[in-house]
Amino acid sequence: MAGKGSPTPWSYFLIRLLFKFVLKIFYGTIVVEGTEHIPLRGRPCIVCANHSNSLTDALVMVATVPSKRRDLLRLTAKSTQFGKRTFTSWLIESAGTVPLQRRKDFPDGKVNNTEVMEKLLEALEQGDAVCLFPEGMSRYHPTIAPLKTGVARIVSDVLTRQRDDPTFEVDVLTCSITYMHRQHFRSDVLVTFHKPMTFSPATNPELLAPVEFSHIRDLTAKLHHEISMGTLSAPSWRLHRNAKLAAQIYAPLGTEMTLGDYVRVVRMFLEALKVPETKDAGAARGSASEGEMEGATRDLEERLACLSADLTAYQEKLSYYGIKDDRIRRPLSRPVILYRLTVRLSWSLVLFSLSLPGLLLWLPVFVTTFIAVREFKRTGPVWDTWDEIAQYKLVYGLISGLCVWCGAMLVTLPVAPITAVVVPVMMWMALRWFEDAVASFRAFAALARLFLMPRSQMVLLQATRRDLHKRVVDLAVNTLGLPEHPETYFAQNPEADGFTGTGREDKGRVRGPWQSKAKYFSIRRRRKRDWNETLRLYDKVDYGPEDY
Repeated sequence: MAGKGSPTPWSYFLIRLLFKFVLKIFYGTIVVEGTEHIPLRGRPCIVCANHSNSLTDALVMVATVPSKRRDLLRLTAKSTQFGKRTFTSWLIESAGTVPLQRRKDFPDGKVNNTEVMEKLLEALEQGDAVCLFPEGMSRYHPTIAPLKTGVARIVSDVLTRQRDDPTFEVDVLTCSITYMHRQHFRSDVLVTFHKPMTFSPATNPELLAPVEFSHIRDLTAKLHHEISMGTLSAPSWRLHRNAKLAAQIYAPLGTEMTLGDYVRVVRMFLEALKVPETKDAGAARGSASEGEMEGATRDLEERLACLSADLTAYQEKLSYYGIKDDRIRRPLSRPVILYRLTVRLSWSLVLFSLSLPGLLLWLPVFVTTFIAVREFKRTGPVWDTWDEIAQYKLVYGLISGLCVWCGAMLVTLPVAPITAVVVPVMMWMALRWFEDAVASFRAFAALARLFLMPRSQMVLLQATRRDLHKRVVDLAVNTLGLPEHPETYFAQNPEADGFTGTGREDKGRVRGPWQSKAKYFSIRRRRKRDWNETLRLYDKVDYGPEDY
């Protein structure tokens, strides 16, 4: 019988509030799906998630598991993060994290996690929830790494220890974390909890010791499949970019889609476009029957390879001219472009003027974070450092922000209580206005480049897009089984065919012209038409280098 769970230390509540605060500042929108699948407190649970963003993944997990479901989520981290006189080390230890030794961190390769595993098993037997990242490492890669067998072994061990208790059950809850741009300020994050898998000594005797390794391997493969189904994973960043472009062509800018729906559409295109490279045709061919797939395999792979190459060429053209696909889809006349140039520039200047006082407070934060990240990037290769950029930005941003806050109160000591409230409000409103100012200036710059583009190139790009649109829609509708009219489908069917409406009303996208206009001035977050948007003066479409 499961216990009531370990008592939650008061420090954990404070740490969770801190995590939520820094994440809401750094990321524009964090959409959480499937919280109803999280087992209630007192029920043994292992939470497994993909691991692409170092310590930030752990922060996201702690911040997104609702307290009404679980009061405490036990984390694990590499042992080298412990015992240091750093703010990061303090955060990890204060959250009740359990240290795990990794062979790669020790010169002789000898590790001993016996005591740690004993603690994890005891925590599960008490009804705790333990969070593990079965990839075993965090790296800046476009694909999910092969999972270690540790989770399956822990399930086997805890079931073996409870083999005489027929009522004992342990849940394995898989979770997929998708960062639109993991290290960029005000980007978006999707966290999807899947339906848990339940194991007991009575229903899973094959996992009781002595257990055959094939059963451990099968469970690990199932975990990998579940996690991969909720996020984006491909052998190259080029395929990520092509899949997002295909999704944008299929569901153009302005389509009312939740972040979860958007990620699932991108993933379907990604699974299809990687078929020619992985030769794994079975996962991306929609509703076609097995016989039809076998007969059309070679033709489909050729068409997909050609489409992927053409999408790459089209995106390179868009990047060269600095415009979005939507400007090709709906070309503007030169008088309209001139009018919009005036409006966008004027509005960006107004918003920047409004945000300027607060930006002076943000300046030390931005400078400190920029210098820290620049120096950190020099310490190693892309694949071993870029996954920690968000972590460094969060930590240095928090510390420098607190210094600004404390410094402002010291300078205004007679009215420090007022300053303690006014400074955070000023900084938040400055950030909101600055987001809108940057978006307006980004649109101004894109319109200027569009105005200077040769007419002949616009004609060629329009012809290219018409061809790509026809092929992308054919792939989406006839192969992947997506709706033919996404602009109306996702607005009218928020919970059909595996697509959910979670977060539609309060996560950036809204319905109706009046509500859309009002949302633009929301204090909480800016209204986004593009889930790929970040706080940058240019649109982010490229990713890390491919040659690592």
